[in-house]
Amino acid sequence: MSERFDEAYWEQRYRGHGPGHRREPNPYLVAAVADRAPGVALDAGCGEGAEAGWLAARGWRVTAVDIAATALRHAREHATALGPDVADRIDWVRADLTGWTPPAQRYDLVCAHYVHPATDGPDLLRRLAAAVAPGGTLLVVGHAPSPANPAAGATVEEATAVLDAGRWEVQLAEARSRTAAGHHGHDVTLHDTVVRARRRP
Repeated sequence: MSERFDEAYWEQRYRGHGPGHRREPNPYLVAAVADRAPGVALDAGCGEGAEAGWLAARGWRVTAVDIAATALRHAREHATALGPDVADRIDWVRADLTGWTPPAQRYDLVCAHYVHPATDGPDLLRRLAAAVAPGGTLLVVGHAPSPANPAAGATVEEATAVLDAGRWEVQLAEARSRTAAGHHGHDVTLHDTVVRARRRP
């Protein structure tokens, strides 16, 4: 996995996206925070910034992190198109989540969507969880492992195993399926692992 999902892999992927390529924010994020007052958020593995832009447009201050410079360039362009008020609320950080550690207990929301760590997945989850402020939310959405691709991501059990019950209230931990638009305009069915948890005050 480390060779496949390294910086070169993501650069090649995002270079294939045209300037008009955009996607909607992840629906699990929308459902999780649509009614919440804005705060400070970390978007880990932000890609081309759909979630970061959506959050910033609703008043959140966002730190958006990705390994691929091309993805961050596209993300900045998309945020700029949403207006200066949105773009100014986002700090773009180029970093490899394999070893990057965010500030402890800093964010009201930490989200990660389809992140493919080059090393131990639970270690990344622990670092992201440690960045959530008391009372804040951790949202992790990943590809559910399947017989055809058992290493695609974490199971619900693996994702929740890093969350100490004394410190976390797990609000959602499910394997879910949804339909989304594919890269070539055809609908595809995604099988996701979704974990949402609140850090106890």
